[in-house]
Order: sequence, then C-alpha cells, then structure tokens
Amino acid sequence: MTTPVITAVATRQGTRSHNADAATVHRLPGTPMVAAAIVDGIGNTADVVTFARTAAEVAARVGARRGPLLGILAAAEMATAPPGVQVEDGVAVAAVASADSSTTAIAWTGDSRIYGWTGSRLVQRSTDQTMGTWLRAWGGTAVTLHPDHGPDTTMPTEQAARVLDDLARAALGRCSIATVPICYISDPLVILTSDGAHSQIPHEELEALVRDHAHDPQTLAEAIVTAAQPDTDGYRDDATTIVVALPPRT
Repeated sequence: MTTPVITAVATRQGTRSHNADAATVHRLPGTPMVAAAIVDGIGNTADVVTFARTAAEVAARVGARRGPLLGILAAAEMATAPPGVQVEDGVAVAAVASADSSTTAIAWTGDSRIYGWTGSRLVQRSTDQTMGTWLRAWGGTAVTLHPDHGPDTTMPTEQAARVLDDLARAALGRCSIATVPICYISDPLVILTSDGAHSQIPHEELEALVRDHAHDPQTLAEAIVTAAQPDTDGYRDDATTIVVALPPRT
C-alpha cells in the first residue's frame, strides 16, 4: 500500500482588515494525487477574500485532475473581464504531488513561492515574477527610477531591485499558457508560501525552521507564518504556508 502524501496548512492575518490569502489542499479520490494551491489576493476587501478562496479551490481541484499549469489557468479565468471592467485578481502557486512517484509538479504566476527541502538545503524552486527579479536579470549595473513625485533617482541595480521586489509583473488576470512556468521536482518536502511569509523571513532563518521541523509538517507551517515579522513601518502582510511531505522513494 502506498504511503499517502501528508499536508499541512497555516495562515495568519496581517495588519489589514481582511486575510486575503487563501490555501486549498485537494486529494483526488481513488488516486495518489494531492494538489495544493495558494492564491494571494491583490487588495484587501471582502470581495478579494471571496475571489482568493474560490480561485485557490479551482486551482487545486483542476490541478489534481489536469496538472498545476491548467489549474492556474482555470483559476485565471475568474480574473478576466471585458475591456474597462475591473475585477478581483491575485497571484498564485500550485503543486501536484504523486505518492506513487514521489515527485511534485509545480506552476506559478506572480510572487508567491515554492521551496524544496532536499534533506540538507532549502532551495527556492520558483522564480518571482516581479520587476525586482527582472531588473536583476536585465538591468545592467545601475537603474534610474522615475517616481510619481520628486526627481529621478539613479541607484545600483540591486538597490533598485529591492525597491521593486513587491511589484508583480504577472498575476492570474495577466497570465497565459506562455507565462506560467511548470517544472517537476523530487524534493521530499515541498513548501508553498505567500509573499507575506517569505518576504519577511531571511532565507537562513527559513531554512533553519525547515531543518528543525521537517519531521512535523503542521508545526513547520505554523512556525513559518509565526516567524513573519512587521516591516519598519509596523505593516505585516497576510502570511500563508502549505507544507507537502512526500513518501520516501522505494
């Protein structure tokens, strides 16, 4: 009998009125497939909360049946509208784990993340689709920013990238089959996070939490969202984590 995939979910509301993060885990009956999805809603209203919860459910349920890429694209249909019509949107990650093969297919749009724990190292398996990431790849040695108010500012690329790390270049409402990456990983532990979790925890601290709690997925998920700290202005984003523990390869 195949050992099942173990999952754990934790979320913590930030300093705004609503928790606009949503997480869903879906097990496809009669199969070894388990899908997990996080949608981080853009904005902080009751409508955004409803959107995020529904989109995460769609991404996980379709993902379990059709894979994480089509799961995200199905959820993206909720963020489409005729020209000039404003609808809710969000960024998303999805993972589909197989207990039989001990592999996980992952896909994403935006700046939520997927990490893999190798047993000794924590590796970021997704790539943030943000202006900061784009600048690091293509920005040269210095970048001139054009703020809405005030004079232009020229600064080293890495400094400018940190300023723009929160500016997503992709979201559910702006994604397509050509912009949603998909890959397969074989890490025994897979961790999905909204940016309110990983952006407020240094990588070394996050890796230490995984090392300490890799044997207990629920404790690990709760430790990650608890560790997310406010910024210098006292603002703390919603923080959400899903931990997926795969059975050992046989």
